[in-house]
Amino acid sequence: MNGHLFALSCALITLVFMVELLRRRRLREKYVVLWIAVAVVVLVSAVFPHLLEQLSALVGITVPVNLLFFAGLLLLLVVCVQLSAEVSTLEHESQTLAEETALLRNRVERLERASGAAPGPPLVADPDVSRRSTT
Repeated sequence: MNGHLFALSCALITLVFMVELLRRRRLREKYVVLWIAVAVVVLVSAVFPHLLEQLSALVGITVPVNLLFFAGLLLLLVVCVQLSAEVSTLEHESQTLAEETALLRNRVERLERASGAAPGPPLVADPDVSRRSTT
């Protein structure tokens, strides 16, 4: 099988797969855009193979495959930074939610004590919570 046909078929399969993930809402738009862009770049370079040679000569890289590896490395760097930013945001949101939950639990317990009612079951279905609240 010709390498260009293989790259072309892989790019088309990737495009179809990403659109399907997007359609089924398994992946959000902001993540799909990057992968569709990669598939389009691979598709264009498979259809026009001399474009990579001309581009590598333009930037001063002697072997076109080295340009491809460099672009792939930059892409992986961008993906890592994007995912790190997402994890940081989710970690901050999780910490905020845990703090708000603890404050609400404290308020509910104070209100139950003030009214003289028996305390209700723990708000979280965590077996460790019931052990901690009795000690």
